[in-house]
Amino acid sequence: MSPQTQSRSQTHANVDSAEIHKFTHRAREWWDPSGPFATLHAINPLRLEWIDAQADLTGKKVLDVGCGAGILSEAMAVRGAHVTALDAGAEHLEVAREHAHEAGLEIHYLHTTAEAHAEHHAGDYDVVTCLEMLEHVPDPEAVIDALVKLVRPGGWLFLSTINRTPRAFAEAIVGAEYLLNMLPAGTHEYGRFIRPSELGAALRRHGFEVTAMTGLTYSPLSGRYRLVGRTDVNYLMASRRGDDTTA
Repeated sequence: MSPQTQSRSQTHANVDSAEIHKFTHRAREWWDPSGPFATLHAINPLRLEWIDAQADLTGKKVLDVGCGAGILSEAMAVRGAHVTALDAGAEHLEVAREHAHEAGLEIHYLHTTAEAHAEHHAGDYDVVTCLEMLEHVPDPEAVIDALVKLVRPGGWLFLSTINRTPRAFAEAIVGAEYLLNMLPAGTHEYGRFIRPSELGAALRRHGFEVTAMTGLTYSPLSGRYRLVGRTDVNYLMASRRGDDTTA
């Protein structure tokens, strides 16, 4: 991963208060499909289908890390998963709980971090998801270390983030934030983007096999997102823990 992400703090939680504030101060707008988080609403069906096609969420015990106000969490619960979800933003979770209650869904929302949760729930989950979060924490490797512990032997870990390429800078920052206004300006920092090779290497060190990867792209002409073969901007990665490994 990039040099900025290598150092770890032993005395502070792996959270960035400025990053959290980017999202929590607009928590009440999270479920507005035409609001500041419209992109998440637009890509969520694609993310859900891709994950479900590989892990078959029905009946699975699932943990959604960095859940925000629960867009993916709710979608997985509707598919029949038993969902626990966590986030470092308390405001998000208040909105998430309210929305799940209104939808008649049972989702266990926790105000905590992956690192703290892993201390008492190692190997508890069939599927762990952590989407669009790694590029917003000071130390993504510490998050990955926690995520792999939470997956049971033979279980699945799904990650998504943004590649550290010139094209990603042009599309995910300049285009999405400043030209098309698809995201609030300042949502992303280029130095925090992660190459697939770096993410895959981190997973393999823990005995995980990267089983699939797909890119996600947006067409300004059609106004639609789609999954594509190239991963030079946004990408999703599926990995599976070996049956006999200790993460």
